[in-house]
Amino acid sequence: MSDPAFDYAPVGLALLEHRIIKRCNLQFADTFGATPAELCELPIAALYPSVEDYQRIGEILQMPESQSGFYHDERIMRRTSGALFWCRVRGRSLDGARPFQSGVWSFADLSDERPVVSLTQREREVAILTCRGLSAKEIGLKLDLSYRTVETHRARLLDKFNARKLPELVAKLSGMPL
Repeated sequence: MSDPAFDYAPVGLALLEHRIIKRCNLQFADTFGATPAELCELPIAALYPSVEDYQRIGEILQMPESQSGFYHDERIMRRTSGALFWCRVRGRSLDGARPFQSGVWSFADLSDERPVVSLTQREREVAILTCRGLSAKEIGLKLDLSYRTVETHRARLLDKFNARKLPELVAKLSGMPL
């Protein structure tokens, strides 16, 4: 069944049932590096960077605040080549009480706006606590590090995110799943 509005939409669209891709458009297939036929019947889990990320999103979709049936976020996804990229995801479940039954999802590639930055576990911890407004000394106490070591991690974060000052770094980190 051909539907030009779906097939040629300028954003990636996928119809999912029980988190299995039942149909997708050309932009979705291009974004993930495959053809629509190759993605049909593929569990969406194959396009997540990890099993943990897939499970975390599944848990969020089952929370009471998600019962409206609408969901959106920005997250890292995985192309069929294995390359990671930032993606804006919006979805609508056809039944909010059963979010995995059937839904329509859109996926927009944000690679040009937000490159994937690789962080060490310690950098990730420092980034999270920095975004929560903790000082270097407070972070040091929480992580059992000297404040100078925390400052070293922050300096690396500034460099990795091309930020000149701490407020700019926090702005760039905002909304990122650390």
